[in-house]
Amino acid sequence: MQAINTAFTAFRRSPLLSALSITTIAFSLFAFGLFGLVALNIRDALQRVSERVEIRAFVADGTPMEKIATVSDEISKFPEVSRIDVVTPEQALERARKELGEFSDVFEAGFLPASIDVKLKDGFRDPATVKKVADRLREYDTIDDIRFGEEWIAQLYKLRNIAGVAGAALGLAFAAVAIIIIGATIRMAVLARAREISIMRLVGATDGFIRRPFLLEGAVKGILGGMLALLLTFFAMKVLEQYLHLETAFFDRRLATLGVLFGALMGLLGSLVSVGRHLRQI
Repeated sequence: MQAINTAFTAFRRSPLLSALSITTIAFSLFAFGLFGLVALNIRDALQRVSERVEIRAFVADGTPMEKIATVSDEISKFPEVSRIDVVTPEQALERARKELGEFSDVFEAGFLPASIDVKLKDGFRDPATVKKVADRLREYDTIDDIRFGEEWIAQLYKLRNIAGVAGAALGLAFAAVAIIIIGATIRMAVLARAREISIMRLVGATDGFIRRPFLLEGAVKGILGGMLALLLTFFAMKVLEQYLHLETAFFDRRLATLGVLFGALMGLLGSLVSVGRHLRQI
């Protein structure tokens, strides 16, 4: 309770310094939030593209529909498969005319074979798994040809890996910079109260007792800064949507809460480092 009173007393004593600290934390987290928002939308875009990964197995001419249905039922039981779509020659012709409208006059009835379109579950769309499933499909004598865009899937998977590694590295870099800035800001507050800390040490206050108000103050500033950064990020997203005509996803409630808690954690870490360094110098 004493630590809480001391922390809020510090806010009242130096409102400008506290406002500066919160604003600095907010803008540090705002830069981190913008990067996180970009990373989130890139991930969602790649996820939507990966959902289009499928294997198209063309059926041999003359195969009766009963046989195709039997094979489709067997394939649907593969652990990697989420859905099976049987496409008749008529449906294939209609789809081709719809997707390639400018060439619709070159398609004729019976020109396209029936096919079994295999959709894969999330987590089973990497190149190795897709190729493994395709090889299993080739074992059926009713399957005449397999198409799944092997090269395209390999490039997509490589892009996802690069985006993941780059995102993690840049995220850690932004977090480190934010912690340094927050630590420097809180150190200003510590230096402003250096005389008070010295007196507390003289009357026998322990380092833990001295640290607690600063740690609490850092956490509160981190929370307030995190909330402000969240509002700034949301406003920036709306501005981009309006002027660039983009449809972007924002952080869900869980990610927003984690962002604010991350601000509190960085405030704590910044306070811990700054106070600890100052106490060692006294």
